[in-house]
Amino acid sequence: MAKYVYDFTEGNRNLKDLLGGKGANLAEMTNLGLPVPPGFTITTEACRHYLAEGAVHDGLDREVAEHLEALEGRMGRKLGQADDPLLVSVRSGAKFSMPGMMETVLNIGLNDESVHGLAKQAGGNERFAWDSYRRLIQMFGKTVLGIDGDLFEDALDAVKGRRQDTDLDAGELQRLVETYKGIVREQTGKDFPSDPREQMRLAINAVFDSWNAPRAILYRRQERIPADLGTAVNVMAMVFGNYGDDSGTGVAFTRDPGTGRQGIYGDYLQNAQGEDVVAGIRNTIPLEELERLDKTSYDELVRIMEVLETHYRDLCDIEFTIERGKLWMLQTRVGKRTAAAAFCIATQLVDQGLITLDEAVTRVTGDQLAKLMFPRFDHGAEKKRIAKGMNASPGAAVGKAVFSSERAVELAGQGEDVILVRRETNPDDLAGMIAARGILTSRGGKTSHAAVVARGMGKTCVCGAEELEVSTSERRFTAPGGVVVAEGEVISIDGTTGEVFLGEVPVVASAVVEYFEGAEPADELVRAVDRIMRHADAGRRLGVRANADTPEDAARARRFGAQGIGLCRTEHMFLGERRQLVEDLVLAPTDERRQAALDALEPLQKSDFVGIFQAMEGAPVTIRLIDPPLHEFLPDLTDLSVRIATSETPSDKDRALLAAVKRLHEQNPMLGLRGVRLGLVIPGLFAMQVRAIAHAAKEVPGARPEIMIPLVATVQELESVREEAVRILAEVGVEALVGTMIETPRAALTAGQIAEAAEFFSFGTNDLTQMTWGFSRDDVEAEFFSRYLELGIFGVSPFETLDREGVGRLIEIAVQEGRATRPGLHLGICGEHGGDPDSVHFCHEVGLDYVSCSPFRIPVARLEAGRAALSETDSDTR
Repeated sequence: MAKYVYDFTEGNRNLKDLLGGKGANLAEMTNLGLPVPPGFTITTEACRHYLAEGAVHDGLDREVAEHLEALEGRMGRKLGQADDPLLVSVRSGAKFSMPGMMETVLNIGLNDESVHGLAKQAGGNERFAWDSYRRLIQMFGKTVLGIDGDLFEDALDAVKGRRQDTDLDAGELQRLVETYKGIVREQTGKDFPSDPREQMRLAINAVFDSWNAPRAILYRRQERIPADLGTAVNVMAMVFGNYGDDSGTGVAFTRDPGTGRQGIYGDYLQNAQGEDVVAGIRNTIPLEELERLDKTSYDELVRIMEVLETHYRDLCDIEFTIERGKLWMLQTRVGKRTAAAAFCIATQLVDQGLITLDEAVTRVTGDQLAKLMFPRFDHGAEKKRIAKGMNASPGAAVGKAVFSSERAVELAGQGEDVILVRRETNPDDLAGMIAARGILTSRGGKTSHAAVVARGMGKTCVCGAEELEVSTSERRFTAPGGVVVAEGEVISIDGTTGEVFLGEVPVVASAVVEYFEGAEPADELVRAVDRIMRHADAGRRLGVRANADTPEDAARARRFGAQGIGLCRTEHMFLGERRQLVEDLVLAPTDERRQAALDALEPLQKSDFVGIFQAMEGAPVTIRLIDPPLHEFLPDLTDLSVRIATSETPSDKDRALLAAVKRLHEQNPMLGLRGVRLGLVIPGLFAMQVRAIAHAAKEVPGARPEIMIPLVATVQELESVREEAVRILAEVGVEALVGTMIETPRAALTAGQIAEAAEFFSFGTNDLTQMTWGFSRDDVEAEFFSRYLELGIFGVSPFETLDREGVGRLIEIAVQEGRATRPGLHLGICGEHGGDPDSVHFCHEVGLDYVSCSPFRIPVARLEAGRAALSETDSDTR
């Protein structure tokens, strides 16, 4: 019989699939003997059943009742007991951290009777009891009953005016409770539920439901978290940080999540409950000040932080509450961190002997490395600083100030760069946070919602800029000195320093890019990147090449660590001034005119190849013969038709050109006369390119050309072109591999035959994806991809990350059948997927020899290739 509820004493950190991250870690801390309030976890399996069936499993209520009875026995009081109530919290906890995206309800068990028992329990502290009750109704009303949270906030603001919520007395809070109950009655037609068991049951169901809340779906899509995991639910005995000034709540990090530096980092808020810290309703104090307020609790917290970091061997994010001088641990998890912190922490832990260098490589990602390559502000540029806040998530962001999530999404959709400015963010702002270049808040600290979510997404963020008076209703903020910034005005924020600037500040290359360009590692971050990259390179099996079409791109690719060129697109060499020569070639009325055009193009092609061979210094260069559809080199049919129609005396040349363009016009050019078909239909075109390649290679000592024939669908096409290419290479006296691009499904399915004539395959995954799915990237991404993502049809665009089940299956077939025919067949990939981390891992798994990507993605591919090899080694040893 399935078990759906586990006591904290029954689990451990390895049960995240079942207990969620929060539940598994609460169990682990309990096992370590740390001060964790007792409780139990309802499994993710129970959630999945609830979501699938629309109701809880038949046995769940019984299991929950049994565990609640055991909890009541341990605590010596019953849930909601009138004279001495046990109160509990009900909190979500998915396998992967989703900060603020799902629901939490505190103080369950309070009603009009038990509130007096709570006051008695607190030594007559009426204010504390009524504060806890109003919090329950407010959280329950918003999260469980679906009432607009602003109704409760507006009622609170009306009572407190310009005071803090901590300044309200017991009488004011008691009246606020009645106001809140009136809001519930007015909005739902029912009274606030007074039965503690009913409160808990409804809260558990609300947590289950929150898995599919719009903001949770959006966050999962952004973070690529599977949609079918479900969330666990944690029920825990309440401990109270809002008893008074000898109580409080906080969030601590065992290292700075922004930089990785060791030390005491976090926020603390006196006389508050946990949600107050992340919500940013009051500005927190730095965690170090807790030592002055409560040295005993501070010292114990520091000890526990060391225990947890050593146990988890990583940066830990900790939530805690102090109840009248007693420290309680409410949560721990491996903390989210910035990309810079990830690299620094990984190498620090190696130096401390907690992890190996192999583990360090697997703890950073290509996506994080890519973020470190983003530009930073030019320190020497003139700039006007108008405020300074906390450096919550590093980076340089410039954009128009906007004051609502909706406006951020709207302007970003129009191609504008925006900075989302709020007093504080909440989970409903997620869409705007994703759309914005950066986030700026006037409240909150490094553990506020804005900071935690921004770090997880790699967004630049400045929090707690208290000097700013933000008015979301008037869509503006006021900075010291009377500076007013209205919506639409440009600001710049520096997430590394916390500074806010008026106007646009110029950006320069990051120090990590300068390192890849050849600069010596000058600071801790760059030294950490250098160390990890060297180890990744030493361990990887996959080669990494570049997609480069010019000597300049080739040279940069070499500096970034490319081991060759996997895709040199010759069509890019026919643009600009040469376009007319191609037009003459395609439209040539006679063999003589066509040959003249070819003769004019050949020396230009040769010159291009000489420069690329020289830049690559003996590394292999895979050159794709001309591939694109004809319409890219011809005048636009509509423009030409209008020009002739509106001309009083159109020339004979224009009429002849129009006739030729009409003759060659295609309804679907991407599936028309292009690639190998073009080379077979236009005599001499591919021969000219092969001669140019051969003569260029002859001129550059050590050149290693590889000739790639595009869009082959049958071995006969390849044989026709290969025969001519081999003859030309022999005449010039140059050796070169001749292979093909696998970019049609038929080529993948007949790879065994094609390998008879091909010495290498390179998978062109852009076209292979288009043809497998049956849609054009240029036409459909803006049309319906967003809807497909919303519906969960795509977890991520198949043009961003390779579709393993469809396109990947074709690649696997081609690899197996190609190598069965030609065991030494060289295999690579040269579509945009060559620089995508997940796709690089797939390429390693199916046995490709190299990936090829744009020059700036080469470090990412190098790192991911090393991680793929180390992950394979790790799985082999388990």
